[in-house]
Amino acid sequence: MKIFSIARTCVALCGLWLSIGGAGASVPPLFVLNSLEANVSVIDPATWTETTRIPTGKEPHHLYLTPDEKSVIVANALGDTLTFIDPRTAQVQRMVRGIVDPYHLRFSPDMKWFITAANRLNHVDFYRWDGKDLTLVQRVATSRTPSHLWIDSRSTTVYATMQDSDELVAMDIATQTIKWRIKTGTMPADVYGSPDDKRLFVGLTGSDSVEVFDVSGREPVSVRKIKTGNGAHAFRAAGDGRHLYVSNRVANSISKIDMTTYQVVESYPVPGGPDCMDVSADGRFIYVSSRWARKLSVVDTEAKKVVRQVTVGKSPHGVWTLHHAPR
Repeated sequence: MKIFSIARTCVALCGLWLSIGGAGASVPPLFVLNSLEANVSVIDPATWTETTRIPTGKEPHHLYLTPDEKSVIVANALGDTLTFIDPRTAQVQRMVRGIVDPYHLRFSPDMKWFITAANRLNHVDFYRWDGKDLTLVQRVATSRTPSHLWIDSRSTTVYATMQDSDELVAMDIATQTIKWRIKTGTMPADVYGSPDDKRLFVGLTGSDSVEVFDVSGREPVSVRKIKTGNGAHAFRAAGDGRHLYVSNRVANSISKIDMTTYQVVESYPVPGGPDCMDVSADGRFIYVSSRWARKLSVVDTEAKKVVRQVTVGKSPHGVWTLHHAPR
């Protein structure tokens, strides 16, 4: 089934217009996905104003910047579509139809596979990518409510959390088969892999912790639960190869985790149900959607507080920018 139609400087909070990649080049925008309005807010980081809203398909939930950084993809879960947006100009590149229930999404690092989690329909879909079109290769039935995906650095394994059956599932990408599954804590959401691919961090949204799994052997092993705060949900790397941020949606905070010691080394208060995040190129600022407050919140990690908020749409979810810290 083939689907057709488809530098490094700080973004300053004082509103300076910095250049990247040469004279005259402006800082790229931030994109905030508004799940209950079927659109994306485009934020100008020079003026911290919303410049436009881009219509998408019905009930978009997650954004994803492709590994080649040529497109921001919006997964429109109830619209069965993907919206491709230019991350520099905020222009819609194309709409891809026929992608069934794309709740969460990932490209493999080698850009050969595109994988989606069908949250409502309990399956994970594997698509081949030829640089232009997506071809559905396999639909793999999973446990209840696949939530978030992570793909290892070698593009060999995809991991998926099962939100309503409390499981972590590993699938072989080449054969599109399930390798193993293991029970997790309550309501696993986002999943993040350590740089050496040996450990996975799983946010337990129904609890107050991040569960750590050793996946270096033949069978996975749960090795630790790191207490962060109620509603531990989404991750973003701090950019230094060692630290990881997790948003605690119920506790209204963000925790900074040391991935080598399994310790929380810092915590930042964020109101309004902090959800998905991105991190500025210099690592100083966290951009986070305050899900229940209709805000994009900007956290200064040196001041350890929210220093700016921008009003966006209803139920803001994903946040991405081209000008980001290493992931």
